[in-house]
Amino acid sequence: MEEILKLFPAEMRQAINAKITDKWQSLQEIRFRLHHPVELIFDRGTEWVAETRPTKQDSIFIVNQLSEFSLYRMEDELREGYITIEGGHRVGLAGKVNTINGNVKAIQYITFFNIRIAKEEIGAALPVIPYMHHKTYLNTLFVGPPQTGKTTLIRDVARLIATGWRNISPQKVGVIDERSEIGACIKGVPQHDLGLRTDVMDACPKAEGMMMMIRSMSPDVLVIDEIGSRKDVEALMEAINAGVIVICTIHGDTLEDLKKRPSLQPLFEQKVFSRIVLLEKHNHPGHIRQIYNKEGKNILQKSGCLPGEVDWSTSFHRHNNMGRV
Repeated sequence: MEEILKLFPAEMRQAINAKITDKWQSLQEIRFRLHHPVELIFDRGTEWVAETRPTKQDSIFIVNQLSEFSLYRMEDELREGYITIEGGHRVGLAGKVNTINGNVKAIQYITFFNIRIAKEEIGAALPVIPYMHHKTYLNTLFVGPPQTGKTTLIRDVARLIATGWRNISPQKVGVIDERSEIGACIKGVPQHDLGLRTDVMDACPKAEGMMMMIRSMSPDVLVIDEIGSRKDVEALMEAINAGVIVICTIHGDTLEDLKKRPSLQPLFEQKVFSRIVLLEKHNHPGHIRQIYNKEGKNILQKSGCLPGEVDWSTSFHRHNNMGRV
């Protein structure tokens, strides 16, 4: 976690590290707010680094670390409100926003930071991938609020599809990684394991990236994180009409809420997704609440199989037979 700790001034870095010690694996976020203690959010609760009271100079130090002392390098990221750093960790930014004609130009005074910890969970998708394959892979949508493990799951889905699992042959996978969170690419090279037959379009807008990937790399399966805009949906529909399987995520709490969003209505009207996986917040990311088929029926099996059966529980932890999945 050196790539995270180096963002902070020395004294604050030591205080944060001492508080986390051996709990890095359960850390979800580090939140920095000017003049308030640093907040550490873990899987099972929140702790405060009480001895820290970040100053303006501390926030300038973090900005300089993120930008390598050149705000010009961060111009696009400042408009988006986040920066992805080495390891795939995402740093959310907030403060005083500058606008031109009602459009965001940049965040001028950055006084709030949210460092979201990226976690590679090899095997995370083993419980869900059997639902996503019937003779071929199925168009699948992962739905959940923030911090429910959507990116963690589709990263491992890409790995499994591209490498093969059980007796299923590997497929060509194209990952459109607009926020550099799925592959955590550094100079185009993924830092996370995305499988043997995966190609990545990094830091590219999703709609353009889908079409570029189809034209250049002829994928069997496209993996995309956080769709939502009308352009995303139009590109996704084009990809499906071109014969490509699409696996993607979207922010949402319920299926009913998603169906009310105008940009998403074509997806539901045409029943594009054969599988819709609803996630919920839990002690660990990737906890599955429901899995719907195209007809809207919940097909999620109950965990706790009989001996000799495949365990399709919704936990990341291996049980007796999950290795067979």
